Amino acid sequence: MDKPRTNGLRAWWMASRPKTLAGAAAPVLVGCSLACRAGSFALLPSLVCLLFALLMQIDANLINDYFDCVKGADSEDRVGPRRACAQGWVTLPAMRLGMNIVSVVAVAVGSCVLFFTDWLLVPVGGLCVVFALAYTAGPYPLAYHGWGDVLVVVFFGVVPVCCTYYVLTATCTLPVLTASVACGLVTDQLLMVNNFRDRDQDAVSGKRTIVVRWGAQWGLWAYLALGVAAVALSLRLTALTLLFLPPHVRTWVRMRAIGGGAALNGILGETARNILVFSLLFSIGIVLT
Repeated sequence: MDKPRTNGLRAWWMASRPKTLAGAAAPVLVGCSLACRAGSFALLPSLVCLLFALLMQIDANLINDYFDCVKGADSEDRVGPRRACAQGWVTLPAMRLGMNIVSVVAVAVGSCVLFFTDWLLVPVGGLCVVFALAYTAGPYPLAYHGWGDVLVVVFFGVVPVCCTYYVLTATCTLPVLTASVACGLVTDQLLMVNNFRDRDQDAVSGKRTIVVRWGAQWGLWAYLALGVAAVALSLRLTALTLLFLPPHVRTWVRMRAIGGGAALNGILGETARNILVFSLLFSIGIVLT
């Protein structure tokens, strides 16, 4: 790979990690579908929710890139996709400025939901920004103490699905909450692949993920279980998500065969594709059922 120009557009594009954006878009799509089923879909507030979710995902990626570099978690022997700060593609001062700008823009976009709903979602948006920082920053970085998976389920499942639905309908229901947990579980597969791939380096750098704590085999089976559990929860609303299982199992079989190393980066791409497949099947099934 040719080295991008320092602080250039290509460097920032790579730092934003576009392959992860499917995990941000998927729960918003499901929330919109649930609102459509309830007869309350509206395009403009849906787009605001989607843009806020995408900006927060990019912001989290930039924050993680910066603080993992500062903490020494991204070294030269990293087997995962190259990080911008560790590779020198984006300088640390520029990354600090960039993540602050994205945070401000995300807050500004998120504030636009007040045109469509009440102020109750304001503290939720504030928590999204706080936990994006707390994930790898501060004296107790949550990702370094095994809390990453919980945060993914909450902030890439429960929060975007329920809040999108609330913006569009001014209410929330138990089926919506169930659907949000399903989205969070399937999105957590992205983190599980990352942690499975980086387990040896994470152990050296002091990043105590669940895979580091409980072992590679646990991480491998947890990846499979996350997809199966997501489908099981979604069956309350539609059986169409059963079509997600064949590609999910195929990806898991490949992940198990590879076992470790940079080849798992291909599994990361497949997982992002599968998440998008799940969200499309789930959304279509919700609307048609």
